[in-house]
Amino acid sequence: MSGPRGGGGEESGGGGAVPEEEPTGAVPGEEPAGTGPVPGEEPAGGRDPGLQPERTRLAWRRTTLSCTVAAVLAVKTTLHGGVGTLHLVAAALCLLVWLGFLVVAHCRIRDLALHETSPPAMTRRAAVVAVACSVALAVFAVAMVV
Repeated sequence: MSGPRGGGGEESGGGGAVPEEEPTGAVPGEEPAGTGPVPGEEPAGGRDPGLQPERTRLAWRRTTLSCTVAAVLAVKTTLHGGVGTLHLVAAALCLLVWLGFLVVAHCRIRDLALHETSPPAMTRRAAVVAVACSVALAVFAVAMVV
């Protein structure tokens, strides 16, 4: 008589068929290595970016809207409060920074719309300008409140 698995011997039906074993390192139920797409290779039809470029465009639009709200609130605060030199300079700088951010965002949104299948990477200069504008807008907003 054989062991609990019933492998081999006369009781298993003869024939001596040995069940296939999984290759070394393979996980039962998964495809063996080398049958799926190779990382770094493009599919046969080219790159499929999915909805990523659209999500990125929408994120740029939301950020632009946030900066617009901050600039409008800066101007509103200046007009309703006592119009001092510091407030006027801060409001003017807010508008200038807002315009700079609008230029960077517009260029990035346009690049994403024109090159939907393979959007170009954002340049280092544009990234630095976008971050600088965001930080400057926050600093000017704090200066307006204080």
